[in-house]
Amino acid sequence: MRSRSALAGAKKATWAWLWLVILPMPATAEEPHHVQSACSERTSLRSTGTVNLRIDNDMFGGVGQDQGYSNGFLVSWVSPNLVDYRSDPCLPGIVQALNRGLALLQPEGFDEQNMTVGLSQMMYTPTDRERRDLITDDRPYAGALMFSLGYNARRGDSLRTSQLRLGVVGPAAHAEEAQSEWHRLLGIGRFHGWDNQLHNELVVQLIHERRTRVMRRESATGWGGDLTRHWGGSLGNFATYANLGGELRFGLRLPDDFGTAPLRPAGENTSPLHEPTSHAGSAHVFVAYDARAVLYDITLDGNTFRSSHRVDKRPFVADVTYGVAMVHGRWRIALARYHRTREFHGQKEVPVYGTLTIGRRF
Repeated sequence: MRSRSALAGAKKATWAWLWLVILPMPATAEEPHHVQSACSERTSLRSTGTVNLRIDNDMFGGVGQDQGYSNGFLVSWVSPNLVDYRSDPCLPGIVQALNRGLALLQPEGFDEQNMTVGLSQMMYTPTDRERRDLITDDRPYAGALMFSLGYNARRGDSLRTSQLRLGVVGPAAHAEEAQSEWHRLLGIGRFHGWDNQLHNELVVQLIHERRTRVMRRESATGWGGDLTRHWGGSLGNFATYANLGGELRFGLRLPDDFGTAPLRPAGENTSPLHEPTSHAGSAHVFVAYDARAVLYDITLDGNTFRSSHRVDKRPFVADVTYGVAMVHGRWRIALARYHRTREFHGQKEVPVYGTLTIGRRF
């Protein structure tokens, strides 16, 4: 059993992460008027910022899918288009200060640029929820709590994105408590093996990705489609991999960005806009794929610096994603479903899970 002092310290750490995300939210009436005016300009350079809430759950994948990547959430703030990352008045002072120390991640010489700030929690479980002992032939119990800063830069039909994620894996991520509460609300039995989860470990992940829109067609009525390809990779003790893929979209008044599929850097329509956002409603469907050569995944390989439960992971993994996104006024909603190849040898079920994203412009 973990001590009360350890849990209290973990809870304080959790609230510290949360405040880092809350602080960068849009300017309020208490801020100087000249800051509000600068951030409210509607020009081709400045888009409107957005707050997003995304919920991931493998129960959206169908009956018998409450396992693997079991549940997750992301709260994020997407900035307006920025003049720069270190002194733009649309960014709160704390974010400007952080950006001054992360200049190497910030691209320069592009036409449009913006950034994202996020807080996410992820939880991973084996298939059998009733067993309390260590299930050696199934994936480890694992939870992660991550804070992220992302930098997106655009020139025409090309996008460069870098994201730094800092967080913790283990009991301090409070995945057990979050999953148990979620299951209580849904009237579902809880998982009983969380005492076997990975140990506490600070994790760092640096993600970089390049995207190119290779085709876009739109008729006079507003119906059209586009095709975007991407390649990139991740480095760190949370995950290390190389990846490539693409996304095809079709619909009415497609957004002028680089993709809708969740779980991707600059996905979910978070890249900087080349043209002002239309106030008319829009809707589109999308299908995407992503293939990865995985060198390390802490949720499968176990703790980096301590002995822990691990499984024999597969070196190549691929996702196919499809979904629908709709925009009405300031609100946006997107539904997506993921089909993933097996991630480790002996995995019983092919992973299938879904995501729901709700966003609001301000």
